[in-house]
Amino acid sequence: MSLQDKARRYWRVVVLAIGALCVVAGLIGYGKSGGDKSGTAQESFVNKVWQIKTGNSIEPGMLYVFLSDGTLVMASPSSQPSLGRWARTEKGLNLIEEGITYPTEILSLKRDEFRIRSLNPGEPVELQLAPAAP
Repeated sequence: MSLQDKARRYWRVVVLAIGALCVVAGLIGYGKSGGDKSGTAQESFVNKVWQIKTGNSIEPGMLYVFLSDGTLVMASPSSQPSLGRWARTEKGLNLIEEGITYPTEILSLKRDEFRIRSLNPGEPVELQLAPAAP
């Protein structure tokens, strides 16, 4: 089996595992306590596996999942998966990675596109995400 085949198999397993986590989170009702639910269209990014299409400092292909319990799952082909937190704010989101909070604006939220701008120190990080292919 080639290295490329192994990488594809790895990503399929990661996407399926994250997808299963999303389903389980929905079934056991984590969404009941997870923040402001007044804008269900605004929350359509939750419990979906998103893949970075373009970003000014994060590699394309990286996966992001915003679980309804506030957990942020990030996975990349070049590093170990990591966990963070997320929360809705009046202006968008707060992304919490390694204990550091990054205010984040939602630039666009559609069924097939999720664009955000994280206001990190230095230059803001803009990401265009799309639903990950199974």
